[in-house]
Amino acid sequence: MRRTTTRARFVLHLIGYASGPNTASLQLLGNPRMSSLRIISLIASATEIVCALGFEDQLVGRSHECDYPPSVKRLPQLTSPKFNVDGTSAEIDNRVKSIVQEALSVYRVNAQKLEALKPTHIVTQSQCEVCAVSLRDVEQAVCELTSSRPVIVSLEPNSLDDVWADIRRVGSALGAADRAEQLIDELKSRMDDIVQRTHWLDSNPTVAYIEWIDPLMAGGNWMPELIEMAGGVNLFGEAGKHSPWMTWDDLVARDPDVIFVSPCGFEINRTLEEMHLLSDKADWKGLRAVASGRVYVADGNQYFNRPGPRLVESLEILAEVIHPNVFHFGHEGAGWVRYRER
Repeated sequence: MRRTTTRARFVLHLIGYASGPNTASLQLLGNPRMSSLRIISLIASATEIVCALGFEDQLVGRSHECDYPPSVKRLPQLTSPKFNVDGTSAEIDNRVKSIVQEALSVYRVNAQKLEALKPTHIVTQSQCEVCAVSLRDVEQAVCELTSSRPVIVSLEPNSLDDVWADIRRVGSALGAADRAEQLIDELKSRMDDIVQRTHWLDSNPTVAYIEWIDPLMAGGNWMPELIEMAGGVNLFGEAGKHSPWMTWDDLVARDPDVIFVSPCGFEINRTLEEMHLLSDKADWKGLRAVASGRVYVADGNQYFNRPGPRLVESLEILAEVIHPNVFHFGHEGAGWVRYRER
């Protein structure tokens, strides 16, 4: 997931007016049965968390990126990007940087739609202003509301433990703390099954995870953790820290056993269209991963870059490609493909 901001603290922010906090929202937070929940999620991973906790029927709005489960596409979209999302990764990178350098928001929130939906809760994030609608965007839009003063639940996942904390945070805000703990236990159990099986393996291949192609960026945050859990050795990026830039020379020097390409927001076919930017380089064919046929392209839109319940499937995909003779979860073709030069 692409980063442009330094770490901010987790926020559970109650929007109020000059007279003080919204006491009606405080009562709702303590006992959601007192009133009907009307939830808006403005980040794809949060939408998946809300649905996994059993509150899909209470969702009344979403962001333009919220598309899973597919049934949420029926909901009105409240956000849109301020830049053209078509084009190459280099073009997108330049557009985003030009907006951020001017201290402008990357996304817009439709305050009129927000007003009409009268939400009781809005779930957003304060971790990355490039990846999704930010807390700042939401606060600006909510200031324009007159008929609703919703509870804003802001998430900031920088590590796997933070993802569990975010699930707890959403569950607590919606009055479903027990269900949140149950969901976390279920997800951890599935992950632990994979980790236990990797303990018996004789080898741990080195892995270069590429999160953006042009310019090159490695995976940070929870990705190093997932790679290690899948029985690999992560070469770039640190757990719990933002995704770092890298150079082609860095990749060549480390010469990984596995190259895993999953750009943030890119589906498989879109990434395949840009793989020539790597394979056209003079040193490409000499890389160990290329020579052994261990270059993979994965869906970076649906997996890996969404810090929610489907990080379990992301771990399964990594396990399949790192140890193909051991793990078979059936994600090949839909979640990942082996890269073959055209």
